[in-house]
Amino acid sequence: MFGLIPREEAFFDLFRKAAHNMIEGSRLLKDMMEDFTDPVEKAKRIKKIEHDGDTITHDIARKLNQTFITPIDREDIHDLASAIDDILDVVEAIADRFVLYKVEKPTEMAIKLSNILYQASEAVGAAVDLLGKSHTDMNEVSVRVNSLENEADRISRDAISRLFENETDPISVIKWKEIYENFEAGTDRCEDVANILERIALKHI
Repeated sequence: MFGLIPREEAFFDLFRKAAHNMIEGSRLLKDMMEDFTDPVEKAKRIKKIEHDGDTITHDIARKLNQTFITPIDREDIHDLASAIDDILDVVEAIADRFVLYKVEKPTEMAIKLSNILYQASEAVGAAVDLLGKSHTDMNEVSVRVNSLENEADRISRDAISRLFENETDPISVIKWKEIYENFEAGTDRCEDVANILERIALKHI
């Protein structure tokens, strides 16, 4: 019976591991945008981080199936693990597009968006570190991430608008539109994580 009683720290440790891995992926993407030398190798490194993230997500799912009593709702554990993994999936997709589409260099907008995505990733990662601690207020994190998501949305819209105004090559328009939309999707996924964390905190006040 004692094997069925979980140590609360086990799930939280896995979440922290997933969050820090996600932040590292976002950092590597930001570095890739700021220094676009050897993008193929840098994309491979991000792919490795994304694979590590999948492994951690599977570890959380396996532990969830093996645990009788969980420290937070089972639904919240599943949703949080999936949402953190979703951020990393978008990060890997962006890096992959730069290689797949043979992009010569990132635009100023892409560099700005990568920095915003990294900041949002750091914010939700710091919030994940607070899981399981008493009197945790996630509202500040939600406000911060929401502000970053709004900024990413504005920059992405402006970038796509300029693209249609100034770019004459339709293939280039298609490529960059998808890249900008993926950056915006990344900050959207960060907001999803912040919302889940706030929901968890409200349940455990």
